[in-house]
Amino acid sequence: MSQEKIKIKDVTPQQFNPKTHKGTSDRFNPSNQIYVRAVKGVYQQLRQRMGWLFMLLFMGVPWIPYGDRQAILLDIGQQQFNFFGTTLWPQDLTLLAVLFMIAAFALFFVTTFLGRVWCGYFCPQTVWTFIYIWFEEKLEGSANKRRKQDSLPMTGKLLGRKIVKHTAWWAVALATGLTFVGYFLPIKELVIDFFTFNVGFWAGFWVLFFAGCTYANAGWMRSIVCIHMCPYARFQSAMFDKDTYIVGYNVERGEARGPRPRKKNPKELGLGDCIDCDLCVQVCPTGIDIRDGLQYECINCGACVDACDQTMDRMGYETRLISYTTEHKLEGHKTHVLRPKLLGYGAVMVAMAGLFLYLLASVQPMGLDILRDRNELFRINNEGLIENTYTLKILNKTQQDTTYTLAVDGLEEVEWYGPKTVTISAGEIYTLPISLGVDPYLLETPIADITFILEKGEGENKIQLRTESRFIGELR
Repeated sequence: MSQEKIKIKDVTPQQFNPKTHKGTSDRFNPSNQIYVRAVKGVYQQLRQRMGWLFMLLFMGVPWIPYGDRQAILLDIGQQQFNFFGTTLWPQDLTLLAVLFMIAAFALFFVTTFLGRVWCGYFCPQTVWTFIYIWFEEKLEGSANKRRKQDSLPMTGKLLGRKIVKHTAWWAVALATGLTFVGYFLPIKELVIDFFTFNVGFWAGFWVLFFAGCTYANAGWMRSIVCIHMCPYARFQSAMFDKDTYIVGYNVERGEARGPRPRKKNPKELGLGDCIDCDLCVQVCPTGIDIRDGLQYECINCGACVDACDQTMDRMGYETRLISYTTEHKLEGHKTHVLRPKLLGYGAVMVAMAGLFLYLLASVQPMGLDILRDRNELFRINNEGLIENTYTLKILNKTQQDTTYTLAVDGLEEVEWYGPKTVTISAGEIYTLPISLGVDPYLLETPIADITFILEKGEGENKIQLRTESRFIGELR
């Protein structure tokens, strides 16, 4: 009798494991490429429109003229930050710090309320990635076609398409690099100099650097940036709670999943509404299966929502099996929109916005710095007056030549040695040495507090700036 064992097959029905899906590639492996399938729908249309809007704003703003320069020019060399008719100087950079704080708390507020919508709809990495994917679809075909082509030997026709694709990618990357540097250098001259090879070394270097980063991030790295490099994906969990709106899969309605005839009642087959078509995975830019539950890689772009809704429509089922929802709602509980964390972020954001507006309204169109002569505290001049020497640095923050008048307060019968009216060019720092003379018998104390007054305009348009200093007399 043969001792060979009979092979048996386990036909015990397997229970559904919500932690498994059909994804065949390891999305955590940076060497694995994700082929994103195109999808149409409400959220993708919204995302595309918002992406193009912000893309056009980014590309177009440096070309907006204002007077004899571009409207926004962050001139680091001249230490001038021009925003239309307003010029900010290094001493005004507190405004920039407050603005960054507003942006941070706005991000915290939106994340607590709507999850990672910034990543899905506004993040430059996402916007540029979808632009690059659009070129792929137009030049190389759908996701399945691209996957099949890349697994076959290279042909002349495919090589030609890839050359055209990468040329388009580099064109977008160069436009991005030129635009970014164009916020810091006059963009018209920059573009002309770049393409005529007359651009300076550092300007050319930064254009190519940012172009290379755009090409690498949006063309090759894509989800690697979101999954492995972006810090926001890591600390977002500190802002999430069960009332945060996320892209979620309704397990109670969808399970058990499985294929079925369109005209069959899924309940009679013991199935839920999910037909296990796997489209939600195929359209995801980070390659996750949203049916596995909340994952930090999800960027809330809504692609899986649109894909699933289309499937539900074809099957004649109710849509929103995958939807923007909250964990509490998925668990059958009530969602609490107004909660302490959200209100706290909102309160801080409003307070910082108020501080920003106050500081912005307090920005003076001129500046005045006073430097006393430290080598000689005072001297007695030919008239017998005690004389102090000062260097006034007057800053014209406006974009027009302006005439200023000077005065001093805090001393009686003071003699002013030097011009009291000066005209300063737009954006110029004017150095004015002057001296003040006072009769020693009029000085009540050896050290007197004085105030220099800088004025421009007349009547209701008069603006005054006061800067304190000291006048030093004979020590008694």
